[in-house]
Amino acid sequence: MKSEIPDDARGHGTGRAPEAPQNGLMTPRGASPTIALWVLVAGCLLAGTSSTFIRLSGANAVTAAFLRCALALLAFAPFIVMEWRRYGPPKRRMVVLSLIAGVLLAADYLMYTQSVLDVGAGVATVLIGVQVVALPILTFLFVRERVARRFLIALPVMVAGLALTGGLGSAAGSDSGHQVRGAILGVLAGICYAGFLFFNRPAGAIDPRMLFLPTALATASSAVVLGAVGLGSRTFDFDIGVSGWFWLSLVAILGQALTFVLIAYGLVRLDAGRAAPIMLLQPISAVLVGALVLAERPSLLQLLGIVLTVGAVALATVGPRTIGRRTEPGSAEA
Repeated sequence: MKSEIPDDARGHGTGRAPEAPQNGLMTPRGASPTIALWVLVAGCLLAGTSSTFIRLSGANAVTAAFLRCALALLAFAPFIVMEWRRYGPPKRRMVVLSLIAGVLLAADYLMYTQSVLDVGAGVATVLIGVQVVALPILTFLFVRERVARRFLIALPVMVAGLALTGGLGSAAGSDSGHQVRGAILGVLAGICYAGFLFFNRPAGAIDPRMLFLPTALATASSAVVLGAVGLGSRTFDFDIGVSGWFWLSLVAILGQALTFVLIAYGLVRLDAGRAAPIMLLQPISAVLVGALVLAERPSLLQLLGIVLTVGAVALATVGPRTIGRRTEPGSAEA
């Protein structure tokens, strides 16, 4: 097995699928870490639009989660056909990893929604922030990807900033009587999202020319799981009117399809310690979009939290350091 991805991984070769390492975490040769960083930032900022658009749709949680995935597959269709014709069918390992990632994403959607109902949106947002720690831990344990010192230094500031951004210091949360359940589900949701990212990274690295197919497979897997939950619980309600379908279509295109393609592109080309902090821009984006579209006014503490989080993310990600560090041959697979 070669220790580097060949030049045709950049899409300029003969059409032969590039050879990737077994752990799937090697940065494609010629990839710009700076571009990957800003692509990931764009994906996380777009992800913040989802919660606002879902609220505007009026759909219930299970229906919205299912439709954002199902409608995204329609957006993926022409790109899937294009990539399949150009590069051939995906390797079996890519399919398996993508499908696993999709199951974890569906679990994240379901548990986060229940956590919001149990403890409130602000506290739930803080709880799922555990993914910023979980992703580097997973990559360290299974692929021996080292965590940078600057990440560890910035981590407490990230957590504090996320807590304030989520309204922990100014909102009482929910009085549902299920705070313990909500707290557990919120943490599990964050771990599941980190698991989704962990499996999605090597899936996309197997053939970096395929930008859409790995994410589309994960989205399809998530749609199947959410569809089964919706049918089993009889909670589907597709009578949401024209405006509801419009807003959920925007969620599918901007907050699902485009978002996860951009995130996948950045994850494959950055190490986990640099990518994980950027994911915290998602709740910040959600607060800002809510303020612009829904006229929701963030408190002074939330604004302070945004400043702290952005500063900590910059500390952990910007600066001279090794990006997309190559793992040694023989390290554990994802």
